[in-house]
Amino acid sequence: MEVQKAEWNKTAANSRERVRSRSAWSQYVKYRHMYLLVIPGFLFFAVFKMVPMWGLLLAFKDYSPIDGFAASPWVGLKHFNEMFADEHFYIMLRNTLLINVFGLVFFFPLPVLLAIMLNEVRHEVFKRVNQSLIYMPHFLSWVVIASLTFFMLSVDVGLINKVIRAVGLEPYSFLNDSKLFWGMVTVQSIWKDAGWGTIIFLAAIAGVNPERYEAAVVDGAGRFKQIWHVTLPAIRPTIVILLILRLGHITDVNFEQVLLMMNPLVRNVGDVFDTYVYNNGILRGMYSVGVTVGFFKGLIGLALVMASNYIVKKLGHEGIY
Repeated sequence: MEVQKAEWNKTAANSRERVRSRSAWSQYVKYRHMYLLVIPGFLFFAVFKMVPMWGLLLAFKDYSPIDGFAASPWVGLKHFNEMFADEHFYIMLRNTLLINVFGLVFFFPLPVLLAIMLNEVRHEVFKRVNQSLIYMPHFLSWVVIASLTFFMLSVDVGLINKVIRAVGLEPYSFLNDSKLFWGMVTVQSIWKDAGWGTIIFLAAIAGVNPERYEAAVVDGAGRFKQIWHVTLPAIRPTIVILLILRLGHITDVNFEQVLLMMNPLVRNVGDVFDTYVYNNGILRGMYSVGVTVGFFKGLIGLALVMASNYIVKKLGHEGIY
């Protein structure tokens, strides 16, 4: 009797497994076109993101192009020890973190605010024109933006200094003042990308059920209360997810922007990990040092994403996984 029962259970389990397999295969067939659309993106990440992960081994080798990847001697944690022992490392860490903290505090909230303001505009033509205008700076290269900054702030040809001279005051060297550097790159980032960042939030706002606003109106809520009690709670998951992803890039900066804005007088506040990798890993051929810095940045980003996601889920919000 027990043997028959065991056989019956085994047969039933196999039958359920076959049903699940057929169901999964039917889903693959049904959505085959969607999976075909995913293939190019998957190949991109496989070729440019996954395969190059083998290059992280260079952080533990004294790489030489002559010896090649495999024949280069293994040095273990030598490059990491040298990096942490270098006093300049902590200057770069400070500069990188503070530039990103400035971005989190002053840049990150602006796309949310702009998206809400655009959503409240009722004149469609005016709304579309303003959207186009705030999107445009995103398509300018950092070379153009650095040139515009030079045109506005330089001592010799700067428009602001020309105004200062016209009123009888001495011109000021804005570009050479280390106290202004972090604020300057933050303002540049805001002007370039704040408008572009509204796209995601506008899409999230467009998905809010209109019945929520109707219910709020019935309850006597004005526009500000509707924003506070309906719009913001509805887009909060999007804000949280983007914040987590932004924390994962806390050790990244816009390399071209910093490189173009930096000069010897502001190097103490402008030298970051990316410029260090460029100067040493590429220009001086110290490839293992460059990979070591990149490895460290990746570990910090991974740790921050995992920690922030854990905290967000503990607070009752939906994380990224």
